[in-house]
Amino acid sequence: MFSKVEWLIAGRYIRTRKSEGFISVVAWFSLLGIMLGVGTLIIVLSVQNGLRAELVKSLLGFKGHISIVSNDESISDYDKFIDSIRLVNNVAYIDPIIEGQLLASYDSRSEGILARGINKDNLENRLIITENLIKGSIDNFSGDALIIGSRLASSLGVKVGDKLTLISPQGLITVFGSVPRTKAFTVKGIFEVGHYQFDRIFIFMPLKTAQNFFRMKDQISKVEIFLQDPDELILPKRSIKSILRSGLFVYDWQQENSSIFSAMQVQKNVMFLIVMLIILVAAFNIISSLIMMVKDKESAIAILRTIGASRGMIMRIFLIAGTSIGFAGTLLGALAGVVITYYLVDIQSFLERLTGESFFSAEVFFFSQLPSKIEFYEVLMVSGLSLMISFLATLYPSFKAARTDPAEVLRND
Repeated sequence: MFSKVEWLIAGRYIRTRKSEGFISVVAWFSLLGIMLGVGTLIIVLSVQNGLRAELVKSLLGFKGHISIVSNDESISDYDKFIDSIRLVNNVAYIDPIIEGQLLASYDSRSEGILARGINKDNLENRLIITENLIKGSIDNFSGDALIIGSRLASSLGVKVGDKLTLISPQGLITVFGSVPRTKAFTVKGIFEVGHYQFDRIFIFMPLKTAQNFFRMKDQISKVEIFLQDPDELILPKRSIKSILRSGLFVYDWQQENSSIFSAMQVQKNVMFLIVMLIILVAAFNIISSLIMMVKDKESAIAILRTIGASRGMIMRIFLIAGTSIGFAGTLLGALAGVVITYYLVDIQSFLERLTGESFFSAEVFFFSQLPSKIEFYEVLMVSGLSLMISFLATLYPSFKAARTDPAEVLRND
């Protein structure tokens, strides 16, 4: 499509000469603008992907993929349908759960927590807990045992083996009024999953102990069902609903967290549009630099036309010049974006050591490190859009160059 002569002439036009210094500066700014836009966009999208992936990983490991709850806040006949649900296709295991809000107190310090009563075997199935147990173990998870998060342990100053007092607002009713129910538990293990809220709020106790403490003998708060494939929800939900009696309701992890994921998707789309403006501004710089180049090269264009160069050849020369800037900027930006994303955690750690400040607070962003996940189809999409915008930006200046009247230019010279 493009001849060697056209590539040679376009290359000469792009090269810097002192008399064309300003044009060259604009062209360089165009290249840097595209590089900055493409690189930034890849980094932003990768961070958004990483945040979503880490959030999904935490949610799916901590909570059931499908949950069953009752309209009266307790389920007393769960044994009747659990065995039937185990036979449903895609079901991995089922956890009867007791869940309640409590106050945890130790050595004059107190924190609000969410206690979860669970069987030991089911707790062992939750790899996000067992694989991230940093102190203690779940071998003695019975009686008054507790497994707590690292943030809660740090906040209260609790170690493995310490006694932690749990206080329930639903206490005993006496002639003097309601008295909060309290009980001392022993910390048997401390986990750290990396999600601030989970490490800060959740504690686990044996199911039988929770039933006694919450006065829910032979009852549970909910049933959590874990699937072999968490994304395949429709058929298992339909089968589970057909098994349950009236008064029980089913919801899945996507429904429970729909507002979070919707907000993250909106944020991702907005950031995409904002950063795309950088590429558009750089594209306008390509237009400006090419128009100035066309004006500066009018005499050369006129000479080329008089020795037989066609309008198409002139147009292709400037198309090559403009798209070369766009291609170079896109390629360098894509490489920079991928490399920076790959070493993002190391860069974050280096900057935090250098400044002595934390740029990614777990209290605000839930995670202690900036997660990222490169989706190469997004890299290709961003690069393709950048190349397309760069190509479109060259059309008008190239068309203008092709329409140069050699007779008029030579007469004025």
